[in-house]
Amino acid sequence: MALAFGVASGLGAAAGLYGAIAVGFFAAVFGGTRSQISGPTGPMSVAMAVIVTMHAESIGEALTIAMMAGVIQILLGVLRIGRFVSYTPYSVTSGFMSGIGIIIILLQTLPFLGWAVPTGGPLKAIQSWPDVLGDVNFEALGIATLTLLVGIFWPQRFRKYLPPTLAALIVGTVIGVIWLTNSPIIGDIGPVPRGLPDFGLPTFDPGFLASAAQPAITLALLGSIDSLLTSLIADSMTRTQHNPNKELVGQGIGNVAAGLFGGLAGAGATPGTVVNLRAGGRTPVSGVLRALILLALVLGLGPLAEEIPQAVLAGILMKVGWDIIDWRFITRLLRVQREHLLVMLMTLGLTVFLDLVTAVAIGLIAAGMASARQFERLQLDSVVSVPLLDRSFFRGDESARDVDAFSARVGLVALRGSFTVASSNKLISTISVDIRDHEVVILDFSETVYLDDSAALVVEQLIDTAIAQDTEVVVMGLAGPPLQTAEALDVLERVPDDRLAANLDEARVIARRLLDL
Repeated sequence: MALAFGVASGLGAAAGLYGAIAVGFFAAVFGGTRSQISGPTGPMSVAMAVIVTMHAESIGEALTIAMMAGVIQILLGVLRIGRFVSYTPYSVTSGFMSGIGIIIILLQTLPFLGWAVPTGGPLKAIQSWPDVLGDVNFEALGIATLTLLVGIFWPQRFRKYLPPTLAALIVGTVIGVIWLTNSPIIGDIGPVPRGLPDFGLPTFDPGFLASAAQPAITLALLGSIDSLLTSLIADSMTRTQHNPNKELVGQGIGNVAAGLFGGLAGAGATPGTVVNLRAGGRTPVSGVLRALILLALVLGLGPLAEEIPQAVLAGILMKVGWDIIDWRFITRLLRVQREHLLVMLMTLGLTVFLDLVTAVAIGLIAAGMASARQFERLQLDSVVSVPLLDRSFFRGDESARDVDAFSARVGLVALRGSFTVASSNKLISTISVDIRDHEVVILDFSETVYLDDSAALVVEQLIDTAIAQDTEVVVMGLAGPPLQTAEALDVLERVPDDRLAANLDEARVIARRLLDL
């Protein structure tokens, strides 16, 4: 798989192997998931392909971006932000994962038929189909088809001893070397380096580093999400708990090392991790040994890798792309909430037809807006605005006996729960109408748990609206974090101290005094 991902990324087959060694070794040693296997993955290879074609003028610059991503991952871990990365909405994750799977499949349609992988992305591959279909290399098609079938139908009883991907690689390569020999091979792209990779320093040009920040951040977030999702899968299989911040540090160190040695950036690999767990791997030792075995293969078997047909890698990646697509979510599209469906489809479409950076950014924004809409409904449902009938409110006070029982000179507006920017705009239109119907309004914060700055400023607007309509304001029960936010923004600047009440009894006394005035 490392060979295939290296070719797909545009960095070459050797870069896939070097990345598997560097990321696999350092993530196992320094990571926070004991059983995780790390290395090149589908999402990371697609992201690197975008970087190679759109954000870098040389392989050195592409590797520099990968190292920058590794440094960002280390910072995310050191700053203990790892757990927040997992807060990425599932609709966004599903969209770009499915988009990446589709990209891999579209790109591999050309080598599947005996042509080279296009450099212009999936759109270029689609545009090339008429020419490709008119000149199909049927030997390559046969090799790729047999490789794909072996990867799909490899018997379950053999999978513990020989994973389907490795079996497909062996079968496809044997067929390509012995029988169907008129098919492009890895060596046609370039010789696989022998021995240890050369050490390369990153590019320190200020102008380039500034322009490289955006793709580096996206690559870091993508690798972090990919790794932490795999960590969650490992946790579910082992009944253990991973350390997300430590995992990000390990992944970051691995990606920095991969970039220094010309390797493809990587992340936690779900297929490798599952195979490791099913084979009994429960410690980082298996990840370290895997990296060392790959290193031995690179040192001794580089020439053999050159003879592998490109169609074999295409068949393997076709299966990988199919598995990356989030079929669990797609099969439930008709039952998914409309907002989440739109976010997923938008992210998927942008991933395939634009670029991964834009897809993730716009997907996160759209998901945030969809969540804000849901929060708006929930928060507004927590607002209670009721009139307080004078007789029941004053509870038998002698001065209130002659007052109309159905008049409501005092109103109470209770804000219960949390209030954020999601509901701030609607709060004004919802509550302002009730405020002008009363001579005194009590703003009840006794059950308010949280106010963000937007909601706090809306409270100030409510107070200003009441004052403009000659309605007296009593603030009740404001304490704790909501009080701290209100005081920091001077929200209560126009509310005198004698209008602040701790409870309903105090509010009743203040309201009665204001009515008497």
